[in-house]
Amino acid sequence: MSKAKKSKLDDSTIVINKKATHDYFLEDRFEAGLALVGWEVKSLREKKVQLVDSHVLMKNGEAFLFGAQFVPLASTNTHSVADPTRTRKLLLNQRELARLFAGVQQKGYTCVCTKLYWKGHLIKAEIALAKGKHAYDKRDVTKEREWNITKRRAMSHAVKH
Repeated sequence: MSKAKKSKLDDSTIVINKKATHDYFLEDRFEAGLALVGWEVKSLREKKVQLVDSHVLMKNGEAFLFGAQFVPLASTNTHSVADPTRTRKLLLNQRELARLFAGVQQKGYTCVCTKLYWKGHLIKAEIALAKGKHAYDKRDVTKEREWNITKRRAMSHAVKH
């Protein structure tokens, strides 16, 4: 009984951007902190966030999370204005920023946020340097996934008999 409770506590992932893995080849991954306000942290605790159309914007030597949607809770304070789609600053060191900026300058590359998670009491964002997939690349990945499922089913069927 204590193992079930412990595994729930160990699950530190808040949200995963599955569309990023579908639309891009993810290459270099970085861990970045997020500059948030109080109501956004409360929304993250309730997992009321969407990363589907988000991307990382490089501007003036800094990185910003653009397009992520944090849904304000009904219990947030009324005297502050809650903007669900505001641009949030990503906290990275200069070496990581330089690598990201150099990568984004190459043709076909962009930077996307792949997931948000807890690291201790801090909220971290996993961002990745990504190259866009063509339609035929997406079809190949789908075919391979379906073939692996078929192989697994055939192997389990063969083992049973």
